Amino acid sequence: MKRGKKYLEKAKDRDKTAPVSPFSAIKWIKEHSFAKFDESVDLSINLGVDPRKADQIVRGTIVLPNGSGRIPKILVFAQGDKATEAKNAGADYVGGDDFVEKVNSGWLDFDICISTPDMMKNVGKLGKVLGPRKLMPNPKSGTVTMDIERTVKEIKKGRLEFRTDKFGVIHIPIGRVSFEAKQLAENYLALIDAIIKAKPSAAKGKYLKSVYISSTMGPALRIDLNKSIESEMEEVA
Repeated sequence: MKRGKKYLEKAKDRDKTAPVSPFSAIKWIKEHSFAKFDESVDLSINLGVDPRKADQIVRGTIVLPNGSGRIPKILVFAQGDKATEAKNAGADYVGGDDFVEKVNSGWLDFDICISTPDMMKNVGKLGKVLGPRKLMPNPKSGTVTMDIERTVKEIKKGRLEFRTDKFGVIHIPIGRVSFEAKQLAENYLALIDAIIKAKPSAAKGKYLKSVYISSTMGPALRIDLNKSIESEMEEVA
């Protein structure tokens, strides 16, 4: 992949071989961001699981302590009181069969899709449209629910879903470069804790194999998992 001039300039300051303590890595990412927009700060977490086996897929949800810095557009499939509840909670789009038809026709101006259980009979017809884009409502991710108000508010606040890809890697943002380093560190710590707690009982050997951090446009750093981020945060408190 051809890299831009600014990327290569910033990458000169990076030691490609030595892992960096978590807090130092976060500060390095902030100091070396160069894009004209507020870049996302992203983690790539390589886990010791075999995602080809159903009992080793790692997935879950988390509300980051300081949010993700991005407010997603939410589509809710609901009717009656639940539709009203969704609108009052801040959902961007709310409807029933009308939105099923709209999505089926190619409209995809949303980031997350939620549905009440009674709507899934019709929403399920959108599997070929929503499935490949990972937008299909799912009980395991909490997006098929009757608790519409809480779900919409949590997602707006910064709730994220994490899941291993086919290589056993989780790709997920922990905020923006405009966040304070401590805010990113708190989000990092909460996310890593959630992923450790989601460890499948079938997973054997080393679970947390490697973690890389990068901004949207910048180079990645490997995080030293033997260093405690809590102690680093205490030093700057």
